Amino acid sequence: MAIATQLGIQVHLDTPYEDALERVTAALKTQGFGVLTSIDIKTTLKNRLDVDFRKYAILGACNPPLAHRALSNELAVGLLLPCNVIVYEDTERGGTSVMIGDPIAMIGLIDDNPTLAEVAQDARNRLEKVAAALTA
Repeated sequence: MAIATQLGIQVHLDTPYEDALERVTAALKTQGFGVLTSIDIKTTLKNRLDVDFRKYAILGACNPPLAHRALSNELAVGLLLPCNVIVYEDTERGGTSVMIGDPIAMIGLIDDNPTLAEVAQDARNRLEKVAAALTA
């Protein structure tokens, strides 16, 4: 079941972290999103600070037509792109947690712009389908 939070949509998967990463990437692809960036927080913190941390990735997901439309309307929206998705090992409940950023919450940082609001709603609808696919 997907849970809406102030910043996005949270899903818990009863699967190992590596499997969850693959599922998330595949589900994003079905909605036209590619993963532009993947930041391995566990490895980064170990290499830079020599600290141990749970398995945790930040994925930068982009739907090119939506990004193009948003950027063509407002260049500053690039500060809010790409859509972030976090995937992390849930050490409390087991399995993996996934959180998908809400484009509407992000666009809310910009003054009222009807075109950006439409793009954000389209992106949110697609990302809600991603969350639904992960819980199916």
